[in-house]
Amino acid sequence: MVLPSLPPCGRRGLALAILLALPALGHAQSAAPDCPVGVLSCPPKPLDWGMCRKGDLLDFYIPGLPTEGERAEAPQEVSAERISTPDPDRYLLEGKAELRQLDLVLRADSLEYNHVSTDFSVDGHVRYQDRSLLAAADSAKGNVDRDQCTLSGVRYQLLGSRGNGIADVAVIDDRQHAKLDGATYSTCDLGSQQWAFAAREITLDRDEGVGRARDVTLRVVGVPVLWLPYLRFPLDDRRQSGFLLPTVGYGKRRGLDVTAPYYLNLAPNYDATLMPRLMSERGAMLGAEFRYLTDSSRGQFSFDVLPHDRGAADEEREYGESLPSSRWWYQWQNSSGFGPNWSATANVNRVSDDRYFEDFGRGLYSSAISFLPSRVYLNGRGNGWTASFGGDDYQITDPSLGIGSKPYRRLPRATFDGERNVLGPLAVGANAEFVAFARDESLDGRRLDVFPYVALPIETAAYFVRPQIGYRYTGYELDHLENAGNPLLTRRRPSRGVPIFSVDAGLVFERDFQFRGGGWTQTLEPRLYYLRVPYRDQSDLPIFDTQEIPFSFAELFRPNRFVGADRQMDANNLSLALTTRVLESATGEERLSASIGQIRYFDEQRVHLPGRPPTDYSGSAYAGEVALRLSDRWRFVLDQQWNPNTHRTDLSTFTVQNRFGSSGVVNFSYRYRRGLLDQVDVSAAVPLGEGWRLIARDNHALSMPRAAASDPHGTGGRPLERFIGIEHDTCCVSWRLLARRWVHNALGESDNAIYFELELKGVGSLGQQTDAFLRRAILGYQ
Repeated sequence: MVLPSLPPCGRRGLALAILLALPALGHAQSAAPDCPVGVLSCPPKPLDWGMCRKGDLLDFYIPGLPTEGERAEAPQEVSAERISTPDPDRYLLEGKAELRQLDLVLRADSLEYNHVSTDFSVDGHVRYQDRSLLAAADSAKGNVDRDQCTLSGVRYQLLGSRGNGIADVAVIDDRQHAKLDGATYSTCDLGSQQWAFAAREITLDRDEGVGRARDVTLRVVGVPVLWLPYLRFPLDDRRQSGFLLPTVGYGKRRGLDVTAPYYLNLAPNYDATLMPRLMSERGAMLGAEFRYLTDSSRGQFSFDVLPHDRGAADEEREYGESLPSSRWWYQWQNSSGFGPNWSATANVNRVSDDRYFEDFGRGLYSSAISFLPSRVYLNGRGNGWTASFGGDDYQITDPSLGIGSKPYRRLPRATFDGERNVLGPLAVGANAEFVAFARDESLDGRRLDVFPYVALPIETAAYFVRPQIGYRYTGYELDHLENAGNPLLTRRRPSRGVPIFSVDAGLVFERDFQFRGGGWTQTLEPRLYYLRVPYRDQSDLPIFDTQEIPFSFAELFRPNRFVGADRQMDANNLSLALTTRVLESATGEERLSASIGQIRYFDEQRVHLPGRPPTDYSGSAYAGEVALRLSDRWRFVLDQQWNPNTHRTDLSTFTVQNRFGSSGVVNFSYRYRRGLLDQVDVSAAVPLGEGWRLIARDNHALSMPRAAASDPHGTGGRPLERFIGIEHDTCCVSWRLLARRWVHNALGESDNAIYFELELKGVGSLGQQTDAFLRRAILGYQ
């Protein structure tokens, strides 16, 4: 039987009132997602519902309904035990009345409809289901033409996403406006409501895309933990202004630390977040973040300011140095495009003093920043070339470092790199850089570095040969020679020119074999690298931005052991290396990689940084690397350097990782570099039961370098970072408690903190977010 018209309350009213209304209450605190810089709209972080019960549905769920197709184009089917027309205007369906249309099913004890007035009523065990919603009501009545509907005794469950709850009464005034009384919402399992939002009244305005709730209570395991007299929340993807979830923490330097962000939806392409912050030991701070997005630019400007630091006087007495009473930080990040070949980037950072991050850093690793960089560049890119023009500046943010350790300001700085094939594989290219260096009370100057070259790379699957010859010229124009601190720096315009020749060649041998019933491939890859650079005396050249690269296996194949143009190594060297790999033939996965190599010196190594004597070794240290993955659960990595000239180990690092169970991981690492570090690092995430995990790390220095201020004799060790915590994950709630102690500056001073994070899945998180910190601290944590 086909009726002239079907009541929208049964087909659409429940979905309008429940599907669009109550889930929005659960998402009311997520108006401003944590998007990348300049992106004003991004998908929310995916939630893990793996702990939820499978098939936990209301008891009237009908499996097997269609999940695809257009409902409006499908035929309508109506059935009942008795169908009558008490008068010409009314239809009455009694006894297991049911309406079906594609994925929609409406069932009730009785359904009455007046096709003249378009009034309708549905009574007794009202049940509704479609592809996204499962709902029940005691009764429903309304009017089709006016799109009005009133439901009582509502229970609902979202099928397309997590969410369930109840409503005493749901009143739909029209398609755009609705009101619900006595409503609840939770993403927990039906039989285990660990948390739920409840509101005395909810009004919905789809024209504005806004919902308003009054007398809102959050209950956790039945206990009220949060009450709000009024709550405004979004009903759709349109951003809405309002408070975000607060963060709460505690630290020795700040005391109780509470931030209550307020999001401002200013325009479709820009917004802001105000972040008032109260620290019991320091005072009230105001922070803000402004984000913008245009056709050609995106970026954000952020700042924090503490007008009066109550703890500054205590730190002055503790450290014997003056601190400003007003503490602040700001950052500007921007990326702009100017057509297909040109763009500009900016990352400008400043703080009020060198102890700011120790005292107020928001990130768990912010206190480890020693030099705060600022960069602004115009960048170009084309077919075979790249170029840039801009500058770099740095601010010291570690109080243990003196002004002499501050990197030079590089402003302006211009670079160009280009290469083009001119005859088959024959290529010509050039790398160039111009920099102006400046630093207070130091030698200043300008430097031009140019390296034109010719290369003839020949590449095949079985071998490669890459000869290259070029000439490197570096010239200076220096100022303030009296501040050089080096009696050899006497010329205002010193320069250096040197030819550089290299040949890089290698072979690749392969063999297939069978092992434990599977096919495998092993490679053997010998490689030679010859480098010839005549000696040039460079003792009269300054050191602006040049450092010696720590020796490693990769350094066997570099034309310079220095980074920066102030030094070019002399060389008459031959690097010899051998690599073997073992791969699964079926998947191509690499199970084993092992390499060893050494540089053989045919001449004395005469170019060094100031203060270091020349060496006359016949060979470098032997450098070896091994990476072994026995299975998806076991991983082993080893780096080793043994120096035949001193008969001692220069470097030794190894890491062992074991994954166990469904979410367990244990890491053990040892890191040693002669004269610099000697550390052991143990970290683990250990399952304790369903949903419970112990997390811990101990990063311990076995000995300290003699240069360390905290250990001038260089004999004793100390813990660098320790934390231990516990986390619990359920279907709809996860929380984490973490206690941490760590060294926060080069003086070896330590700090303590306790972090607590609570996440109501589908709503948001409260407290200091520690996910990113744990992923860095525990390899394989997630």
